[in-house]
Amino acid sequence: MAQPLPVTLLGYGAATLTTLSFFPQAIKTVRSGDASAISLPMYVLFTLGITLWGIYGLITHDGPLIAANIITLVPAIIVLERKIRSLRASEGVKLWRGF
Repeated sequence: MAQPLPVTLLGYGAATLTTLSFFPQAIKTVRSGDASAISLPMYVLFTLGITLWGIYGLITHDGPLIAANIITLVPAIIVLERKIRSLRASEGVKLWRGF
């Protein structure tokens, strides 16, 4: 069902803000190379959640959901990859520490 233009614009505005909020963490992680303060379980769950929301948006043809989650997936995957790489570089550290 198509939404009125103000509702659609509200959705795209919210999607833009929440999507942009993840880029500073990804940039900081890439520049510093330090992912030690990032929780692996949280980022795995978060990345899976973004993926599922993106799929849901595709199924329901919800533009803001599709755009936000596909774009947010980029920095989420970057941070997750850096976190996994940093843990693998540490001798004897389990990837799913804390659970």
